[in-house]
Amino acid sequence: MKIVVGYLPTPAGRAALRAGIAEASLRSAELVIVQGHHTKRWGRHTSPEDTQTALTEDRSALDDSGVPYELVPVADDADPADIILDVTDRTHTQLLVIGTRRRTPVGKLIMAPTTQRLLLEAGCPVLCVKADYGTD
Repeated sequence: MKIVVGYLPTPAGRAALRAGIAEASLRSAELVIVQGHHTKRWGRHTSPEDTQTALTEDRSALDDSGVPYELVPVADDADPADIILDVTDRTHTQLLVIGTRRRTPVGKLIMAPTTQRLLLEAGCPVLCVKADYGTD
């Protein structure tokens, strides 16, 4: 059984990783972490090296969990939704975990395009967690 996590080095991305670890532990599943970094296409600008540094910090939680995982790096020019949907299809994913920011009531009507596509097009259940998930 595989669980795919959409990861960015943001509070929402880290929340998705925490939720993915928890779900993988409960289900005795393997995590597949789609590792993006901020480019214009993903929302902001951060180098792949900065993303790798952030993920290295988060890797200790992964290693401590004992959950098996695989990292799938994403090219700069790739569409995040396309990549995540492709990975979920190829791996026959049982659950997709993504993070989202808190939004105002109006902001909830205008969902981020990547989040919207993943919720509408994923062929598996999608767990969408807010940025503060698992921080207490």
